[in-house]
Amino acid sequence: MSQTVWIARHGNRQDFVDSSWHRTAERPFDPGLAADGILQAKELGKRLQGEKIAHIFASPFLRTVETAHYVAEALDLSIKVESGLSEFLNPNWFFSTPECLTLDSLFQLFPRVDRSYTSRVIAEFPETEQTALRRAGKVARRLATEFPQNLLLVGHGASVLGATRGLLEDPVHVSCPLCGLFKLVKQGDEWLMELSGDISHLSRTEQNIRYI
Repeated sequence: MSQTVWIARHGNRQDFVDSSWHRTAERPFDPGLAADGILQAKELGKRLQGEKIAHIFASPFLRTVETAHYVAEALDLSIKVESGLSEFLNPNWFFSTPECLTLDSLFQLFPRVDRSYTSRVIAEFPETEQTALRRAGKVARRLATEFPQNLLLVGHGASVLGATRGLLEDPVHVSCPLCGLFKLVKQGDEWLMELSGDISHLSRTEQNIRYI
């Protein structure tokens, strides 16, 4: 049987809607979803119903776990928090490793978080863009091998691109819109991309894609 790996970027984030949000935020580099981002995540979940997804993996940042939460609700699955899908830890963006909620705190907010799962790849600050892409590619390959069912990976612009490249083993360049969906299907020893940044499931989309 062929395996399908779905890859999605998180929904619209609070600080994309309110540029002053970070000034009073407890964790200024870890925004959750904006109201329209929640809607996007719910629409993503509805789109993926019936696709026989067995496991959901999400970056530890709040916006990705929250996006995964709404999908997990729709699919009745747990969420495995995977550091390898983290945001690009760019030293030009962050002074140090950006603070995220602990696994227990995420579980308190999103009870579908699987507290028994441990990350297969750890993102380490600081990293170059190429390091971030290779890290996401590495974890995508490892998860696809270790969990040979249909998977969903929820990440960020760079980790979505890196995971896609990692499976295809090709420096393909794709647009990564918010809550955009990628579908990669394994045929024999090769992965083929059947969807690239698809947003046909969304009722509200961004005007300018921030990660192309």
